[in-house]
Amino acid sequence: MAKVFRQQDAKRLGLAGRVSLEIVSGEQGARNVSLRFVEIPVVQPGEALRNPHVHHTFEECIHVLSGKGTTHTPSGQYPLKAGDTILIPAGEPHVTRNTGDTPLHLLCFFPAPDVAAGTQDLPAFKDS
Repeated sequence: MAKVFRQQDAKRLGLAGRVSLEIVSGEQGARNVSLRFVEIPVVQPGEALRNPHVHHTFEECIHVLSGKGTTHTPSGQYPLKAGDTILIPAGEPHVTRNTGDTPLHLLCFFPAPDVAAGTQDLPAFKDS
């Protein structure tokens, strides 16, 4: 049976450097997907940058709703703006950072019901 999920009912995750709301996941009854709304604030002077992470067994698809940012991976740096979508393959370390002067708003889709179970935080990239 179809089910409507409302952003105001989403689970607020305590992830560093961003506001992350888990709208759909296994906890809400999904079998094979998770969807998150993420807000990455404008970087403040002297603020420590967030480290990358990796999803070992599933991809991540990030769609930019508003703002500007860059996704950093070992394979390159990918500038993003509203309307852009980036696909991160399973096993590729990455971090998306705000490069604009307004909050960066993202929808992040994962073909897994439990994102945390397949995710590992990593040390900073050498160039970031």
